[in-house]
Amino acid sequence: MEIKYRSAEESDLDAICSLIGRAIESMEKNKIFQWDNVYPSREVFAEDISNGELFVGTLDGGIAVLYVINRECDDEYGKCRWKYLDCEYRIIHRLCVDPKYQKMGIAKNTLKHIEAELKSSGVEAIRLDVFSDNPSALALYLNSGYEKAGSAEWRMGRFFLMEKCL
Repeated sequence: MEIKYRSAEESDLDAICSLIGRAIESMEKNKIFQWDNVYPSREVFAEDISNGELFVGTLDGGIAVLYVINRECDDEYGKCRWKYLDCEYRIIHRLCVDPKYQKMGIAKNTLKHIEAELKSSGVEAIRLDVFSDNPSALALYLNSGYEKAGSAEWRMGRFFLMEKCL
């Protein structure tokens, strides 16, 4: 299984929104109420594409995974006890695997890809937030060496703020 990663394009927007819809449906079946019809929205993804911050991983001719990389964050990030304060960092947002490809190691492989790409470009640390009631996502990050640095209360509940030194 070879995933090909690339920058998302405007022509991907319908497929991205469809993937997110399937992911929300799958999460809700598992009692994970992390995303909804308010967030993440088509407008959010269109802006991510416009900013050159949304990336997709393709498999079998379709999008299997998507993620956003930037330095933008909510004010809650400023209240966190980050360990790597003087490092060049980036933030992962909206990492999502299409439900039909879940449990195949794609999220783990994508995370390794992100880390390698960022490290090779001089980034020293990664930050992210993960929904506290999403056990699969939480396990992915903890098992990949990310450490909790704090938490934030947002509209959908508690999120753990995490980081990893590359």
